[in-house]
Amino acid sequence: MSSLTDSISLPVAPGVPETRIPRFGLGVYESEGEDCYNSVLWALEAGYRLIDSAEWYENEEESGRAIRDFMKKSGTPRSEIFYTTKLMKNLGYDHVRKSIKESLRLAGLDYIDLYLIHGPHPNEKMRLESWRAIEDAVAEGVIRAAGVSNLGVRHLEQLYSAGLKVPIAVNQMDLHPFMRRKELVEYCQSKGIHMEAWAPLVRGMRFDHPAIKSLADKHKKSPAQVLIRWGLQKGYIVIPKSIKKQRVQENAQVFDFQLTNEDMASLENLDEHLVTDWDPSEDP
Repeated sequence: MSSLTDSISLPVAPGVPETRIPRFGLGVYESEGEDCYNSVLWALEAGYRLIDSAEWYENEEESGRAIRDFMKKSGTPRSEIFYTTKLMKNLGYDHVRKSIKESLRLAGLDYIDLYLIHGPHPNEKMRLESWRAIEDAVAEGVIRAAGVSNLGVRHLEQLYSAGLKVPIAVNQMDLHPFMRRKELVEYCQSKGIHMEAWAPLVRGMRFDHPAIKSLADKHKKSPAQVLIRWGLQKGYIVIPKSIKKQRVQENAQVFDFQLTNEDMASLENLDEHLVTDWDPSEDP
């Protein structure tokens, strides 16, 4: 059975130290100010070691401050905490270089473990410029691994066709039993890209679904814990979000039970292509 400390090795560029990402972490989407700071601190105190922020979220500063305060208080070395952030807009090479520099400054960390292109807009040319800027930052040592978020198969194929100096390590998507993305998942897995679920809790929209409630009752767990467990057993990286201390702690209590093959099969049948926030994966 997996554990809170489980991690997987990410594909990185030649010469970059081995980079391992925890399979479970905290997302901080729509977490503001001290709510973000507190949730990151509570998560780290509960044993989380992956924190996922973004330029778009406007909380890189709070996330980084909580990480630094936790390291100072606990004596935990930087190498044991994995920090992800994301580029908000693909607006050309120079813009991306400035965005990376600003993300580093705000977080107050000496490097970013994983840096993602947050979405495909506005076009292929700008996505390729973003990737080149990220590759140069990797070469300079300020980014360890690189990836994407909300990109579909066509977008990924365009990146591969252009030639990559840095492998695409992760594709972070709206991914849960109600949005399985079978074709995209199979494509990414064939390329060695790890899938990461940014909405593993379906934003609470299906906690009352009979199949979820039934499994929660069966295993004496919450609907959130069942959904997190599904993602972990699918082999995904899972980053549930909460700004409530009790839920941050409860979300991590998913390593003392296992969904059976029958349980997993019942969840596989729930796919309804449910978009919980946005889905630009089919956009140009």
